[in-house]
Amino acid sequence: MPLIIITGLPTSGKSTRAKQLHRYLEERIQAEVAAKYRLHLISDQTQSISRTVYDLSPENLPAHTRSANASEKDARAALYGAVKRVLSTRDIVILDGLNYIKGWRYQLHTEAKNARTPSVVLQIGCTRERSKDVNEQRLAQKAQVITAKEGKNPTETSEPGSDEVEDQEEPYAPGNWENLVFRYEEPNPMTRWDSPLFTLIWEDDDAQTREVFDRIWDSIAGEGRKIVRPNMATVQRDRDPGGSYLYILDRETQDIVKKILEQQEDEGGGVVRVLKGDGSEQELELELPGKKVGLPQLQRYRRAFVALNRGGIGLDALGNMAVGQLRESFVGYLNDAFEKDG
Repeated sequence: MPLIIITGLPTSGKSTRAKQLHRYLEERIQAEVAAKYRLHLISDQTQSISRTVYDLSPENLPAHTRSANASEKDARAALYGAVKRVLSTRDIVILDGLNYIKGWRYQLHTEAKNARTPSVVLQIGCTRERSKDVNEQRLAQKAQVITAKEGKNPTETSEPGSDEVEDQEEPYAPGNWENLVFRYEEPNPMTRWDSPLFTLIWEDDDAQTREVFDRIWDSIAGEGRKIVRPNMATVQRDRDPGGSYLYILDRETQDIVKKILEQQEDEGGGVVRVLKGDGSEQELELELPGKKVGLPQLQRYRRAFVALNRGGIGLDALGNMAVGQLRESFVGYLNDAFEKDG
């Protein structure tokens, strides 16, 4: 099942929407009779990643540290590893986070494609001013909690509701927040890694939210789901009749060269017969020249034939029929070469 990438400005309500989506998908999965899916919510909180790792404010870090950006890279690596461990055709993964770099979203899209599962992007729309107000409110609440703790007697019990304040989302430092907003790269539905793109804004009510979630479900598990195939260049092919084209090409041509060396007469000439290799008993005939053909000459012909036919790499029709076609083609190539050489 797919990867749902949530993106938006910092403190724009992404985690709230992620939890709402998580509850919605739980209900849909429980209602499914034909198949059961596993649901995962991955975020900075679930991976114990502090929001200070994203702080590249000039007043806090020297220039060489900001350019290396090691802490943020480590955080993304942790998130990437968590996603990759659970991503499969039977798992729905919600990635809640900033996901503000388009190159990062492309990397996630590619990983989902390699797993043969779709990826979608859910953008949380919120104005810059409102997002900033939310962050400032959290900063003020955090300051109040710290002040209350400093002035409290250690033997006193916590006031009701204080735990709720501590459990709220962690705020960003003002400089960090401004820096993240400046670096945010809006998703573009015209690019394949940002599509399909769904949007929820701050003002959307429950009905509108449900409608968007329904469309997300349809694109990942309903009739709107598309078949995802990985890029051929990223598919690892095994060395078997259904695997690597180059391996089969090399194996079959080597086998025919071996048969020629085994069957040709000492004085040269004659006919060598080899099996076509398509599962039948049909044989292919090689008419040898009047003089004996040595291994160097046969290998030269074989390398030239392989070079001419390398363009078949990536073809999927590699069963017995393809093996037979390769052997028949190589035998015809050798007959033409022997005729020219006399």
